[in-house]
Amino acid sequence: YKIRGLIIVTRNTVYIVGTFDTKSQELLFVRDLLKQKNLNVISVDVSTSKNTDPRADISPQDVAKLHPLGLNNVFTGDRGTAVSAMALALINFLTSKKDLAGVIGLGGSGGTALISPALQKLDIGVPKIIVSTMASGNIAPYVGTSDICMIYSVTDICGLNPILEKILSNAACSLQGMIDNDYRPKPSTKPVIGLTMFGVTTPCVETVQKYLQDQRNCLIFHATGTGGKTLEKLADGGHFEGVLDITTTEVADLLMGGVLSAGDDRLGAFIRNEIPYVGSCGALDMVNFGAPSSVPERYQDRLFYEHNPHVTLMRTTASENQQMAKWIGNKLNQFKVPPRFLIPMAGFSALDAKGQAFYDQEADAQFIKTLENTVNKNVTLIKLPYHINDPEFSKALADNYLDLTQRK
Repeated sequence: YKIRGLIIVTRNTVYIVGTFDTKSQELLFVRDLLKQKNLNVISVDVSTSKNTDPRADISPQDVAKLHPLGLNNVFTGDRGTAVSAMALALINFLTSKKDLAGVIGLGGSGGTALISPALQKLDIGVPKIIVSTMASGNIAPYVGTSDICMIYSVTDICGLNPILEKILSNAACSLQGMIDNDYRPKPSTKPVIGLTMFGVTTPCVETVQKYLQDQRNCLIFHATGTGGKTLEKLADGGHFEGVLDITTTEVADLLMGGVLSAGDDRLGAFIRNEIPYVGSCGALDMVNFGAPSSVPERYQDRLFYEHNPHVTLMRTTASENQQMAKWIGNKLNQFKVPPRFLIPMAGFSALDAKGQAFYDQEADAQFIKTLENTVNKNVTLIKLPYHINDPEFSKALADNYLDLTQRK
C-alpha cells in the first residue's frame, strides 16, 4: 500500500547485500538467520573484484550490467571508480525489485559507501538496515534524507566472533520485526504542510501548529541541514500543499561554513513545484559549529554561545546578515507563486531577544534593509513589531499561510 508517499510493506522478499569476496561468512550467517525466520531471502554480491561466489543468489555481474553504461564501466580495476559505479548499478537493481520487503547490508567504509546510496533511493517506510564499522561516526553521508537504520558492528566485519554474531543476529531480528509490523497509518484527510523549526524557534512553530492543526496536517522538520534537505525532497515528491519555512537558519551555515547547511538548493524545491510559501528569518542570528575546538580559526574573535558540549553557536554580524538577505531575496524573486516573508522586528530567535546573548538590533536591521532592497514586487514582505516567539507573530504566520493558500 502507498499512503501519501509512505510505503506499507506487503512484499515478500528480503535482500541481503554485501561484498562476498571479503564478507561471505558474515553475509551467509545473516542469510541463514533470516531463512530460519521463514523469510524469503535473496543474497546480492556487489564485489568489484570480478570474483564470483556461487553461494550468492545474485552475482556481481548481474548487478553491474544494470549500470547505464554496462558492466565494463564497473569492473575498472580501480577500487574508487569501481565502488562508485557498482553503487549506481545497485540503485538500479534494488529500485527495480517489485517484491522487495526489506534490505540489510553489511560493510566497512567501502561497502557502506557502495550500499547506502541504493537504500537512500528506496521509499520511506521500507525496512532498511546497514551493519557497518562506520556507524559510530558521522553517518550523515550514508543515511542522507532516508530512514536507514545503521548499527555499529563494534568489531570489524572480518570473520565471525561472539560479539559480531550477536550484533548480526540483533540486526536480522530487527529487520524481521520491521517487516512483520503491519501498522497502517490512516491517510490524512487534511492538506499536508511542511514547517521548519529549531530549538530557539520552537515556541513560534508550536503555536503556529496549534493555530493550524484543525485545518492542516503539520509536518515539522528540524532545521539541521538534513532536515531542510528532507523537507525539500518531500516537496519535490509532491507531498505538500505548501510550506511555512519559519526557520531558515540553514542558509547561515551554508554561507558562513557552519555544520548544518542544507546546500545551495535550499528553497529550490518550493520554487520548482510552485507551492505556496510563507517564510521567515528564524535563527538567522546564528551559525552552528560542533565543540568549541571545531570552530574555524578565522572566527576565534567572534561572539559565541555554548548550546551544549557538542554545539557551539556563533552570532552573525551585520555584514553576514546582508549576505544572507541577498541570498534569500534572490531565491524569493524566483518564485512563480508570489511568496510572503514575515519579519519579526524584535528578534529572530530565543537568543536574539532583549537581554539575551545574541540580541543585536543593528545586525538584524542590516538583514531587513538588504532584503527590502533585493526582492522584487512579486514578493510580499511583512514587518511586524514582535519577537519571533511571540504568539502574535505565530498567528500572523498562520493567517498569512491560510490567506495565501485560499488565494491560490
